[in-house]
Amino acid sequence: MRLGSGTFAACCVAIEVLGVAVFLRGFFPAPVRSSSGTEPRAEPPAPEPSAGASSNWTKLPPPLFSKAVIVLIDALRDDFVFGSKGVKFMPYLTYLVEKGASHSYVAEAKPPTVTMPRIKALMTGSLPGFVDVVRNFNSPAVLEDNVLRQAKAAGKRIIFYGDETWLKLFPKHFVDYDGTTSFFVSDYTEVDNNVTRHLDTVLGREDWDVLILHYLGLDHIGHVSGPDSPLIGRKLSEMDGVLMKIHTSLLSKERGMLLPSLLVLCGDHGMSETGSHGASSIEEVNTPLIFISSAFERKAGGIRHPKHVQQTDLAATLAIGLGLPIPKNSVGSLLFPVVEGKPMREQLRFLHLNAAQLSKLLQENVPLYKKDPGFEQFKMSERLHGNWIKLYLEESSSEVLSHLGAKVLRQYLEALETLSLSLRRQVAPYDTYSMAVGIALVLEVLMLLLLSIPKALCSKAELEVPLSSPFFSLLFYLAFLALSAIHVIVCTSAESSCYFCSVSWLMAGGMMMLMSLLLCAVVSAFTKTSVTMKLSSKTLAHCGSRWSELDLLILSGTVGHVLSLGASSFIEEEHQTWYFLVNTLCLALCQELYSNYFLGADSDSPVEQGLGTAAPALPFTSHRSDVSECDRVHPASAFEMLRDYEKWMVLASPWAVLTCCRLLRSLNQTGVQWAHRPDLGHWLTSSDHKAELSILAAVSLIMIFVLVQRRCSPISRAALALGLVGVYCYRAAIGNVLLPWQPDSKAISKGVVEARFVYIFVLGILFTGTKDLLKSQVAAADCGIQARCLWEVHSGLVLLAALLFRPHNLPVLVFSLLVQALMTKFIWRPLKHDAAEVTMMHYWFGQAFFYFQGNSNNIATVDVSAGFVGLDSYVEIPAVSLTAFATYTGPILWASHLVNYLRSETNSSSSALRHACFCYALMGSVPVGAYIILVTSLRYHLFIWSVFAPKLLYEGMHLFITAALCIFFTAMDQTKLMKS
Repeated sequence: MRLGSGTFAACCVAIEVLGVAVFLRGFFPAPVRSSSGTEPRAEPPAPEPSAGASSNWTKLPPPLFSKAVIVLIDALRDDFVFGSKGVKFMPYLTYLVEKGASHSYVAEAKPPTVTMPRIKALMTGSLPGFVDVVRNFNSPAVLEDNVLRQAKAAGKRIIFYGDETWLKLFPKHFVDYDGTTSFFVSDYTEVDNNVTRHLDTVLGREDWDVLILHYLGLDHIGHVSGPDSPLIGRKLSEMDGVLMKIHTSLLSKERGMLLPSLLVLCGDHGMSETGSHGASSIEEVNTPLIFISSAFERKAGGIRHPKHVQQTDLAATLAIGLGLPIPKNSVGSLLFPVVEGKPMREQLRFLHLNAAQLSKLLQENVPLYKKDPGFEQFKMSERLHGNWIKLYLEESSSEVLSHLGAKVLRQYLEALETLSLSLRRQVAPYDTYSMAVGIALVLEVLMLLLLSIPKALCSKAELEVPLSSPFFSLLFYLAFLALSAIHVIVCTSAESSCYFCSVSWLMAGGMMMLMSLLLCAVVSAFTKTSVTMKLSSKTLAHCGSRWSELDLLILSGTVGHVLSLGASSFIEEEHQTWYFLVNTLCLALCQELYSNYFLGADSDSPVEQGLGTAAPALPFTSHRSDVSECDRVHPASAFEMLRDYEKWMVLASPWAVLTCCRLLRSLNQTGVQWAHRPDLGHWLTSSDHKAELSILAAVSLIMIFVLVQRRCSPISRAALALGLVGVYCYRAAIGNVLLPWQPDSKAISKGVVEARFVYIFVLGILFTGTKDLLKSQVAAADCGIQARCLWEVHSGLVLLAALLFRPHNLPVLVFSLLVQALMTKFIWRPLKHDAAEVTMMHYWFGQAFFYFQGNSNNIATVDVSAGFVGLDSYVEIPAVSLTAFATYTGPILWASHLVNYLRSETNSSSSALRHACFCYALMGSVPVGAYIILVTSLRYHLFIWSVFAPKLLYEGMHLFITAALCIFFTAMDQTKLMKS
């Protein structure tokens, strides 16, 4: 069966997406877990050690506090409390930290620093898997042991108000609750008022034991305005008032109670310098953890520098304080100052319970646990503890008893620290089998794409794909039987569970059959390619074809970029690689333009050799002999057809593109090492430069209209103009820019009405362009109508991007459109690059503009606020779709422009879109195939979760977008064939 190279590439990328999904399922492992099930423990706690003497301390110690209030302020950075902002905006909390009855810590949160995994870490004491960053948008119920489950089993009454993520994680745990939507980041007032409005009522009640309050406003301000926004100070002052109200209420009720109360202030994660979170920078992982209670001794004065602890230590400390068993999956250690006021025997009992729980978890996850230093220290501490108990029961007070107790105490603390560190370093076994299946699929598809280059980029852009012969091939049956045997052996003998073994046998058999078919196809393609190369080697040598400098640059740049993914620093600073490649590409194009201009119509020049008229020397270029009426190119030299001023523009256009790229580099600092440095974006977004930002936004929107409207219909042109006006009004409504007739002090709204006004024009333009395009494809319409319809679809996407982009990022959109116009009119048209080369250049510029937006391989750079433009409540599908579009606007708009260029600007034959689709699929598949091999070999690397894993998620998402674009290219090609 003959398939177009575009259809073939789209199918290959779809299969590759499946392979990457299976690989990701096996690559992201679950953390260390107890093997004793998920039900609340029924076994008795570890008894108190004894050395020949009987001890009656075999039950859990009684609680230390009667009530506990946990106040979690989302995105509360440690310097917001312990730094200058805390002193200025949180005076009551600062007093408690410096001179009050409290214990203060800086708790380190492990990446991914997003809300759902951090809540799990706080309540379970375990380290959530990295894949929880994906589940953050749809949180499943926590099945493992946790503090709230133990509290409910003990009969304690829990009340919760705040982020509804808690209600999804811990359903049926609360006797009273009120959840607020956590993802609607435009709201930072009502989302907290809905929590605070319950305080007066609940603090006056006595029918609760644990109160949890999760405030979201600070996090939302960070997402919208950043950590330097003046709204941060107001929110911190509001939170300080809330803490004062809670603390004074607890103190007033303690007079008639036997036990004191406990107030815990913590953050789930911090906030980066851009206001986001998710990665591993110091600002994102360091959060305050403060315990406040009248049971603690008041400080004499002076500032005590907080000690750094782990966020997972809260679960063990809370469990001990409430008289509950420590969650069995907890890797945290008790924060000893919380219990240091108790008698020595109780202190040792608390530490022994924690050490026994950690040693049991170590035994279940580490085969050679007996050689672990922490386990050895625990056993030594247990022996000393038994001797102390014997001495205590014989002689309750002596100097020897005191010294021995202090020694046992130090030994336990060292054992806890070592055990906790050993468990935190443990990574659960990877699902190697699922990873191997995913790698096999991806590599087979990649090899098939590489071997199909000569046929896929030939003039006809068609491949002969045998669909029936593999079923009668011996290789197919042998491969299928071998893979099936491996599947049976692995799934029946594996000690650990594999995801691929849990799927149905029918699905597994289908996957094995697919892998066998791909193997046969790879062997067949390799055989045909070898024969073809031998036969054509003399012909190529006779015709004297050679690699052009541009082909060499594209090949070396692609290979160099793939090789750079092997270093963590190159991944963190990948934007530098793409900036270098794009700048080098511009210089190469400049050299090619100048040589063609000064050589004139010389027969040896590349223009006359023509990438559309001569047989290619490279697989990157294609020979097109079947040129349609709409796509025919005039034989005259393209330079001779230009006017004098246009010739000067041709010579200056590469330098203009370089200038645009240099200006964009100054707009947004990205990456990791230099992301903290000030840039033009920070200067524009500061409150002191709102007027300058307003002027820049207005000029940018005008420039967008000028660059886009030239090929739109009058109706679409009017809709575009009104939509751009609506974009400015939306930004003015939410307080980003100023309107000349309104003061800066006007009330700030959510801008829902203004944003939806723009959405009407976006949908109208997209609908009109798509409808007319379908009509032109079915009917025998001329090329001009098709080009106009495609451009209207492109303009609708541009308008949507203008709405979702923050005002200081609108110049990125302007320069993107400007570079597209310059490259189209003054570079690609005069040099007559073919579809394959133009596709490669579009891909490179799309990647560069992804980073010009301020994105990086750091999850924290994802602008979540873009997903809630025009929404007054959280709706998952629109929010996720808008966030994805805003993040990948650069690659999407450049791919959209590629379709417009191939259908209207170049001498495009019917094979141009097929070539483009194949090249796009190849460019997206090569990095993914290389990268999954890389992360497999580096899965025990120090930076696997902080650097390589986020990049793997970005590569997977980019491959998914590539598959969608290939399907779009193929659909355009198929409709054109149907019409012809």
